[in-house]
Amino acid sequence: MNDIIHLLPDSVANQIAAGEVVQRPSSIIKEMVENSIDAGAKNVKVLVTDGGKTNVQVIDDGIGMSETDARLSFERHATSKIQKASDLFNLTTMGFRGEALASIAAVAQVELKTRRREDELGTMIQISGSKMEMQEPVACPVGSNFSVQNLFFNVPARRKFLKSNQTELTNVVADFQRIVLVHPDISFTLYNNGVEMYNLPATSVRQRIIDVFGKKINADLLPIEVETSLVRISGYVGKPESSKKKGSHQYFFVNGRYMRHPYFHSAVMKAYEKLIQPGEHVSYFIYLAVDTSSIDVNVHPTKTEIKFDNEQPIWQVLSAAVREIIGQFCNVPMIDFDVEGKPNIPVMGTTTSIPQQPKLAPSTYNPFKSGGAQSYSRSNGWEKLYDKYASSGFKDDEQGMEDEVQPVSAGFEGDLLKGADIPEETNLQGSIWNEFAVESGALPMEFDVSVQKFQYKGRYIVLPGTNGIMVVNQHRAHVRVLFDQNMQCINAGSRPSQKELFPIVVQFETSDCIVLEDLMDDICSLGFDLSNLGGGSYSVNGIPTGLEGIDISTLLHDMIVSAKEKTNDIRKDAQEALALTMAENAAIVYGQVLSTVEMERLLQDLFATKTPARTPDGKLIYTIIEDKMLNDLF
Repeated sequence: MNDIIHLLPDSVANQIAAGEVVQRPSSIIKEMVENSIDAGAKNVKVLVTDGGKTNVQVIDDGIGMSETDARLSFERHATSKIQKASDLFNLTTMGFRGEALASIAAVAQVELKTRRREDELGTMIQISGSKMEMQEPVACPVGSNFSVQNLFFNVPARRKFLKSNQTELTNVVADFQRIVLVHPDISFTLYNNGVEMYNLPATSVRQRIIDVFGKKINADLLPIEVETSLVRISGYVGKPESSKKKGSHQYFFVNGRYMRHPYFHSAVMKAYEKLIQPGEHVSYFIYLAVDTSSIDVNVHPTKTEIKFDNEQPIWQVLSAAVREIIGQFCNVPMIDFDVEGKPNIPVMGTTTSIPQQPKLAPSTYNPFKSGGAQSYSRSNGWEKLYDKYASSGFKDDEQGMEDEVQPVSAGFEGDLLKGADIPEETNLQGSIWNEFAVESGALPMEFDVSVQKFQYKGRYIVLPGTNGIMVVNQHRAHVRVLFDQNMQCINAGSRPSQKELFPIVVQFETSDCIVLEDLMDDICSLGFDLSNLGGGSYSVNGIPTGLEGIDISTLLHDMIVSAKEKTNDIRKDAQEALALTMAENAAIVYGQVLSTVEMERLLQDLFATKTPARTPDGKLIYTIIEDKMLNDLF
């Protein structure tokens, strides 16, 4: 019987290794830019074509490589920073050449031009799929110029799983931002298809953050600085009032390397406990410096997950430092009594007369009658009202019910039946309800929307039925209705738009502009009219009808963030994210009083949708309390 175990060829082994290091074009940029930094470069230029799928080029002015080093850098296990096994636990560089280059060359066509300062001529090497194509002397500037073309050209299965150009470009920008934030002393530029996206000169950490994310973030940054025997912490954290549910910029760096660390993230958010709303987050840019021997950066192939020997003490230091800086810069105003002279507080004298207390109301006074003091008895008061509720199931004598209950509800915190006196012509927030005709659908348990219904605490609509009571969350119900209408507009490609007399200018980050341009047709189909002013600025010339009173800038940013969170390369996901965000912002708010006609229309439109029980993101819209459940309570 023949032997079945054999050694793989180097080309195949390199392709397997590439699967761990090279996942997408952004992985190439991360590896090669880090190599440029270790090479002492002061200016790094990154150029990508088609999101990096066609070409990725990194040009630096570092020390360059000799002819021998240039050739060896593409060999497996070639490195310049590890001499012995113990060096793996005491890394001080990002990785000078070698290592990842062999994996990149195994799945792409690579061309390298490099020259040292002391050499008259440089070296050019061309490799395709681990196969050396050419090596010859060439005239070139000092430094290195890597060009990686046609990623995964020899692995069709891997290339098939690359996302769209815009999605890959978004990942490129994300990795680019992580690198430039930790190296503000180096100048970086980024080009996509020949168009400049970033031009970042060497500067300070704070200015680099502003250059990357815009001037608006400057007012929200609080400096943090603490040094202990275990760790030195520096950077910036956001003010509590700058918190938001989506789109926060949260970065951890350790010894000049970006990392993800949920445990340390919890330390930061612990400091904001009870200062921000649950579910919201703040931006932070925190730089940790620790002994290199106390961390392990090789836990993950991409080195974004790092193991610390002293995680718990560092957690405590970090949380205390953030809490201290918040308390220092976000003090609550105090009353200062240390002033010259005595405060002018009037003192009640012995001769001051005390106001006479009002007399008790007469026993004949009935607060439930608008006519003033009238006779009131148990037999014709609440007992009569209770009997009407219990016997008629909220159906009989609707006008009489409003006359008796409305004055009672005016004094209750919940405003149980508030809104019964609202004029019938009053509309919901905005005019969108009058633009779409929706046929009435069938309600469960033979509920009838035309029967007596009431609003509870401005949040729920209570509707009686033959077998129980339905309680509907009015905000979520409106979200469901508006979402379906928005999706219809996107599919149809048009929706009424209202022109702005004075256009609004909205500023977007570079990464947001990429998504915005990709989804511009869908956003316009929702009723927006946007014009690109350049430099990340857009003029909002028109908005969808029914969005009056809504912060358009916040709405657009939320829509872009929701679309960016969709990881699948399916356009429908992004369209649904846009439709949902717009629906959530335009839906009636909790506490808004609805008239009887509005409640009836909302229920009709809700049950005309295909999935009235849940919102698009899976939240419960209504529940039914059956008669048996009520009877069991008594």
